[in-house]
Amino acid sequence: MPVAAAVPGLLAALETHGAAVLQAPPGTGKTTLVPLALAAGRGRVVVAEPRRVAARAAAARMAALLGEPVGGTVGYAVRGDRRVGPATRVEVVTTGLLLRRLLRDPELPGVSVLLLDEVHERQLDADLVLAFALQTRELLREDLRLVAASATLDVPRLAGLLAAPVVTASAPVHPLDVRWCPPARPVRPPEGLRVDPALLDHVAGLVRRALGERDGDVLVFLPGTGEIRALEGRLAGAVPDVDVVPLHGRRSAAEQDAALRPGPRRRVVLATAVAESSLTVPGVRVVVDAGLARVPHFDHARGLGGLDTVRVSRAGADQRAGRAAREAPGTVYRAWSPAEHALLSPHTAPEVLTADLTGFALLCAGWGDVADLPLLDAPPPGPLAAAREALHRLGALSDGALTPLGRRMADVGLHPRLARALLEGADRVGRRTAAEVVALLSEDGGPGAGDDLLARWRAADRERWPQWRREVDRLLAALPADAGARAGAGTPRDLAAGLVVALAHPERVARRRSEDGTAYATAGGTGLELAPGSGLRGSPWLAVAVADRAPGRAAARVRTAAPLEEDTARAVVGVRVADEVGWDGDVRARRVERLGALELSARPLADPPAGAVAAAVAEGVRREGLHLLTFGAAARSLRARVACCRAAQGDPWPDLSDEHLLATLPDWLGVPLAGVRSRRDLARIDVLTAVRALLPWPQAGRLDELAPLDLPVPSGRRVALDYTDPAAPVLALKLQEAFGWTATPRLVEGRVPVVLHLLSPAGRPLAVTADLASFWRTVYPSVRAENRGRYAKHPWPQDPLSAVPTARTTRAARGSG
Repeated sequence: MPVAAAVPGLLAALETHGAAVLQAPPGTGKTTLVPLALAAGRGRVVVAEPRRVAARAAAARMAALLGEPVGGTVGYAVRGDRRVGPATRVEVVTTGLLLRRLLRDPELPGVSVLLLDEVHERQLDADLVLAFALQTRELLREDLRLVAASATLDVPRLAGLLAAPVVTASAPVHPLDVRWCPPARPVRPPEGLRVDPALLDHVAGLVRRALGERDGDVLVFLPGTGEIRALEGRLAGAVPDVDVVPLHGRRSAAEQDAALRPGPRRRVVLATAVAESSLTVPGVRVVVDAGLARVPHFDHARGLGGLDTVRVSRAGADQRAGRAAREAPGTVYRAWSPAEHALLSPHTAPEVLTADLTGFALLCAGWGDVADLPLLDAPPPGPLAAAREALHRLGALSDGALTPLGRRMADVGLHPRLARALLEGADRVGRRTAAEVVALLSEDGGPGAGDDLLARWRAADRERWPQWRREVDRLLAALPADAGARAGAGTPRDLAAGLVVALAHPERVARRRSEDGTAYATAGGTGLELAPGSGLRGSPWLAVAVADRAPGRAAARVRTAAPLEEDTARAVVGVRVADEVGWDGDVRARRVERLGALELSARPLADPPAGAVAAAVAEGVRREGLHLLTFGAAARSLRARVACCRAAQGDPWPDLSDEHLLATLPDWLGVPLAGVRSRRDLARIDVLTAVRALLPWPQAGRLDELAPLDLPVPSGRRVALDYTDPAAPVLALKLQEAFGWTATPRLVEGRVPVVLHLLSPAGRPLAVTADLASFWRTVYPSVRAENRGRYAKHPWPQDPLSAVPTARTTRAARGSG
C-alpha cells in the first residue's frame, strides 16, 4: 500500500512530538495499514471512525490482512455491537463511542495511540473528540500518541492546532477519466429534502450509459435513502444481469457488510456519503455522482432540526471520484458542468456552524469549559446558548453544571432529548415501552410510513424489524438497573408513545388550532401543519418528534408525531399560572393558565395591581406613540422652550424629546398611569403639570426669562416665538414693524440668536435673517424696489433705520398722528 512508505516518518514524528497529522488521499491504506503498524510496537491502538459501517469495514479489512477473524488482534465497537477479545491490539470505534469513553475516563488507560480518521469531514463528534484528545494529552497523558488522519482538510491549520508535523503519503497513480454530463434541460435546485425527479431520471440514464461504456462495478452517489429507493425503482428491469445494491446507514450491519464484498455478478452500488471515505467498495471502476449531499441544519429560533440537500463541495466530489480509481484506472460521470464545478464550495461547512448543538453542549458540560477546548472552529454563541437553555429545560443542566440526570443522559449514547425520554420514560411507562418508542425515534426507516408514530410502532412490532429490535435490546442494557422501578401498572400503548415523545421534545407538545384539524400550535410557539390525509388529523393534542419547515413557509410540516392527552401534556411540560396586565387600546387584566406559549384558560382580574397597570399602559404608549397623550399648546410650547435652553446650556435642563419621554414614561407619569383603564382615560391625563414637574429649581423659575413665550418688537406689539427648531427660534413679523431695529434679539443669556422672518403687509415671507444690520444695508434696497409698487399703501422708506416702525398703512399712520 502507498502509505507504507510514510509509516517510518509517522513513527519518527510520534517519537519526537507525540502527535502527527497524516495526510493521505483515499486508497493509500491509511485506515488499514497504519493502525497495524502503530500496534506493532506501541501497545493498544484505538481508531476512531465517523460512521459505524466504516468502523466495521476497517476492522474486517485489517483482520483479513492478518488472516484472523474480527475480534482477535483487530476488533471493533459501535453502538449496540462490540467484537473485541483479550488479544485485541487494534480497536476501531465510532467517534461518538470514543467521546463517551473519554467522558467516563479521560486518561484512556491501556490505550497507547489514538488515530482519528477522516477528520476532514468536520463532523461534530469528530471535532469534539479531537479537542478532548488534545486536552487529555496536555493535562493527563503526555505519553498518549495522537494521529489525525485527513485526506482533504486544510492540513497546515490542523497541524498548527496539534503542534505536530505533517506526514504525507502519495496516492496510487491510476488514471481517472472525468466526464462532465449535465442534464440536457435545467433541473430545479434542491429544497430541503426535495430533489427534482428530472435529476434522478438523468442519473439513471448515466448509470445505464456507464454500464454500456465501461467495465467493472458502478458506484452511484446520491444524497439520501429516498433517492436511493427512487433510483432502484428506475433501474429495476432496465439493467439485466446486474445486481442493484443499496449502501447506507439505515441498512443492517449484515446488509452493509454484504455491499462491501464483491458479488457473483456485476453490481451497481447506490450509496450515500457513507461511501465517500474510509471504505473501499471492491470492484468499482466507475462512479456516477449526482452532485448532491445532505447536511444537518438547525432552526434555532423554532427549535426544529433536520437535513438540507446541498451541492457537494469540490473536496467531496474529489473524494467520490477517487473511488473509481482506487484499484485500477477508472471513470467518473459527473451530473454537472465544469462551469458549475468551479462554483462549488471548496470544503463542506463544519457541522459545528450549522447543526443542533444540544449534544455538543451536554458533552462539553461533562468535560469542562467549552471556551478552553482546542477546537478547529468555535461554536456560534447564539446556537450554543440555545442548546444550553434546551438542556436546562430537559433537566440535564443546573447553573451550567451537569445534574445527575444529565450525567446519565451523556452516557446513554443517544441525543440528549432521546436520552431523557428513555431514562424518565422508563419510570413512567416501563423499561421496554420506553426503549421501544425511543428506538423508533433513533432508527430511521423501517416498516410503516406516514407521520403516525403509533402506526410505525405497530408495524415494527408486527414485522419484527431486526434493526429496531437490536436497538431496543441495546437501550434496555443501557438503562440503570433500577430504571422503571417506579413505573405504575402498564400505560396503554396509545398513550405511552405520546408521553415518551413529549419527554424528548416538551416544546413540541402541540394543540389543535384549526377547525379542520390540520393546524397546530406548539408550547414553544411554533406553528405546525399535518400532511394531507394524515391519520393524526383531528387529534386535540400531539407530541411531535420530527418536523421541518420548508423555506418561505410560515408553518412547519409534521413528519412524526403521536396523539397526546391534555393531562399528560400538563404533567410533562408544566403549567404556569400568572396574572397578566396588558394594553390593547384598553387595559386588559387576566389570570392566565399557560402551557409554554399555549394559553389554556383565562379569566378577568377585577382589581389588578396599580404598578402592573402603570407598566402595561406605559408599554402601550411606547408601542403606539405619544399621540395617545393629549399634549395641548401649552405643553408643546413648554417642551420646545426647555429644548432650546437644553441645546444652549445642557444639563440640568431635562431631555423632553419624544424618545426620552417614552423611555422614562413611568418615572414622570407614574401615578396618573395607575388610574388608566382605557384610551379615553389616557387622553384626559394632565400632561402639562407632569412635564412641568420635570424642570429642576431654579431653572424652572427662569424659563420665561431665558426662553420667553414672546418678544416685544419696535412697533409696540409682543410677537410669539416659534421654538420648532430649539437651536434657532423664529420670530415672524411684518417688515415695517422692524424699522429702526438694528440689534437682532438673542435668548438664553445671549447664546441663541433669534431668526427673524420678515413678512410682507400680506403676511408673505420677504426675507429671513439673523443679522438685521446686514439685512438693512445689503438686502432691504432690493426688497423695497420689488414691493413698494405692490404694497403702495405701506411705508417703504429709503432709510429704514430712521423710520417709525408700524404695523399699519401710511394713511392710517398719518391719521393717528
